[in-house]
Amino acid sequence: MALSKSGLKDRIISGLAGQGFDTDANGRDNGGWLPKFAEAVADAVIDEIQANARAVGDGHNLPIE
Repeated sequence: MALSKSGLKDRIISGLAGQGFDTDANGRDNGGWLPKFAEAVADAVIDEIQANARAVGDGHNLPIE
């Protein structure tokens, strides 16, 4: 499974919309900050995972820690 910053950003925005945020570019909750916020969170999460995740296993099964 590949990690995607843009895919995670879209999931964050979708999740916020599901919680009742108005994610339309002209919406009251957006003001231009919401996509930037979602991108910053996605970047941080992916960077953290890539920097600190460890795959351990026997060569056949590789669980992620």
